[in-house]
Amino acid sequence: MANKKRLIKLLRKLIAIDSQNPPGDESCIARFVAGYLEKMGLDVKIYEFKRKRSNVVSIWKARDAKPSLLITPHLDTVPAGAGWHTDPFTATIKKARVYGLGATDCKGNLAVALEAMNSLCEARSELNYTLIFTATADEESGSVFGLLPLLEKKIICPGAAVVLDADDFKIIVTQKGLIHAKVKIQGKRAHGAYPWRGINAIEKASAIIMDLKKIKYPRLKNNYLKPPTINTGTIKGGDKVNIVADWCEFELDFRFLPGMSSEVMLKELRRIISRHSAKFKIEIEGIQQPYAIDTNHPLVVQLKKAICNAGIHPKIEGSEGATVISFFQKLGIPAVATGFGSAGCAHSANEFIRIDNLYRGALMLEQFLRTFKS
Repeated sequence: MANKKRLIKLLRKLIAIDSQNPPGDESCIARFVAGYLEKMGLDVKIYEFKRKRSNVVSIWKARDAKPSLLITPHLDTVPAGAGWHTDPFTATIKKARVYGLGATDCKGNLAVALEAMNSLCEARSELNYTLIFTATADEESGSVFGLLPLLEKKIICPGAAVVLDADDFKIIVTQKGLIHAKVKIQGKRAHGAYPWRGINAIEKASAIIMDLKKIKYPRLKNNYLKPPTINTGTIKGGDKVNIVADWCEFELDFRFLPGMSSEVMLKELRRIISRHSAKFKIEIEGIQQPYAIDTNHPLVVQLKKAICNAGIHPKIEGSEGATVISFFQKLGIPAVATGFGSAGCAHSANEFIRIDNLYRGALMLEQFLRTFKS
């Protein structure tokens, strides 16, 4: 059975290890996690796809060739930033909470996973499937040096996956897709006193952005996600106040629902831009497809049961933002996200996790792993 004091002590040690991204260096925390797993008697390997961007992989093999399950939290945190009332790297316990950078996102989930596995090892549990544990680098910057290459290079090939990166025992079964695009508009330079002699790229960009806001997307029923959105994240252009701007570029963030096509959305973007400008360029900075899993899938059903048995009402939800669960989609691997952090704390100063969440999470995860059936 999970040990509460040991769990809290472990989380405090994890918070004390700096793994901010950027700059991006998970080597110290990866070595700590690998050593912790080795003390349990598990085989461990560290993989790096860039120097110091370390990923920990441990495979608990079943006796026979059996199905496999992946559980995966991440090692990195966002930068600490300002506004902390305590040292972000000294886990402070106050009012039944543990405060510190990464307490909710994602070192609390990491600690829970390690404690659940430790408890199973102490009980000499025999799993009827192969358990793959992966603690990854670079989640906060796109997983380019973390989960993505682990999957693409087939270092891990799970039959199902549970991503430990959510709050308050929510089960994330769907999420929006995203498109990040940079639009570059070319105008014609002229003296600011004679604007009719030029073509103002900033004004063209402004008109395009206003038209993008008027797009009417198809009404798709989704019980867990809000309608599609477009956000203009950055804009810059021109060289001087008394010169007609002959260039402007802006970045767009599209979030779209399962059932929508990224190709259709980009075609509409080009159509709108071409109405206002003859000279433009679109650079695609990233596309992540939307994801959904049936709420009656055995993975979801078993997670719900384990959460109920921990005395908590499970909440089935969707994610407006992009998580790594969509990485499993093109490989045909069913995946969900869950976790034990405190809502609203991720990426904020004075981040915390409730100790009750932490301990119940360990009890729940231990039971789920003990009873999981593919």
